[in-house]
Amino acid sequence: MKTIGIIGGGASGMVASIYASKKENKVTILERNDIIGKKILVTGNGRCNYFNSRQNLSYYHSDNFENLEKIITIDRVFEVEKFIRKIGIIPKIKDGYYYPFSNQAATIRNALLIELKHKNVEIKTNVLVKDVRKDRELFEVITNDGTMKFDKVIITTGSIASFKKDYYFNGYQLATNFKHSITPVLPALVQLEVLDDKKFLKKWAGVRSDAVVSLYEDGKLIKEEVGEVQFTDYGISGICVFNLSRFVSRGLYLNVSEVIKINFLPNLSSFDINDCLSLLEEQDNLAKDRTIRELLAGILNEKLVDVILDISSIDGFLYFNDLTDLEKVKLASNLISFEVKITATRPYSCAQVVTGGVKLDEIDSDTMESKLVKGLYFAGEILDVDGDCGGYNLTFAFLSGMLAGISCGER
Repeated sequence: MKTIGIIGGGASGMVASIYASKKENKVTILERNDIIGKKILVTGNGRCNYFNSRQNLSYYHSDNFENLEKIITIDRVFEVEKFIRKIGIIPKIKDGYYYPFSNQAATIRNALLIELKHKNVEIKTNVLVKDVRKDRELFEVITNDGTMKFDKVIITTGSIASFKKDYYFNGYQLATNFKHSITPVLPALVQLEVLDDKKFLKKWAGVRSDAVVSLYEDGKLIKEEVGEVQFTDYGISGICVFNLSRFVSRGLYLNVSEVIKINFLPNLSSFDINDCLSLLEEQDNLAKDRTIRELLAGILNEKLVDVILDISSIDGFLYFNDLTDLEKVKLASNLISFEVKITATRPYSCAQVVTGGVKLDEIDSDTMESKLVKGLYFAGEILDVDGDCGGYNLTFAFLSGMLAGISCGER
């Protein structure tokens, strides 16, 4: 009989356990929390967006893209979709986003738990793994509950995302103890803090608005996203902002200037100042005798109107035709290219995932086995892979867990 230890009972650990469980194998999950799959329960605000029909590598990120594209193949991605269906989950699909039909994240966790039960996987909770060592052919796992020995070990400890400062996490230490390298681990899918030198953050706090957000690093356009932006007293949030945050994290880590330009008029045919001026002139001709503040209030939230007028140094009680050409251009520029300097991301405790982790060039892309230590495997968020919002991170957790479990269970 082959013994397999899974360190971490999150999404990737649960899936790895299911695939590793053969009749001749004894699989044990070691989880430090009082339940397994805890993070699944809060995914997607409790609804758990677990998959997306739009699948290509542009939604996944790593410092080692060459290895990433070997791991994430379209066949493997859709094996994940089949697996979720096979464990009893009927999807509710909206704009390509897959949710359980129940709209409850607990449905995903419960389906995995049932499968683990059918596979006779042993689950040990409240077990803190302090160290893992290899003694000849066996792995010794040292815990707060004693030492356990396994023929093979899969590390699926996740990351430090969403946990508070006092949370004990040693997943990366376990990897480095086996001489694995770690790409710098930074917050991702997280809110961004903005320089408030002109004191506008409190004025726009609480506003939500559709916009185009464009990230510039040292003046170079890096990525553009469209969606609803949430304006806060510290900066900006929302899915489109989250999808830029991993680039911001890495840029700030490297002392790169990070600037986001916000276009408050995403429905313009182009993002040209002349087009914006034409829109304002048309608005002025249609709605007679309106002040510039009243004209803009027909387009934007009034809080945003006040911020834009303040930043543009324009008196809102003036009429559009009272403005100088320079003032009109400045106003149009702030409507379609409102510039904010990013000073920081919110902390790890606010992040949904991290960017960085165990380097992929040290992992076999077909099996998730360590190239440095035979019998040692990695899966999930501990690896240097992060995805955009939309179910991509859970998809990778399931996919990498599947590969590690298959290889670990059959060899």
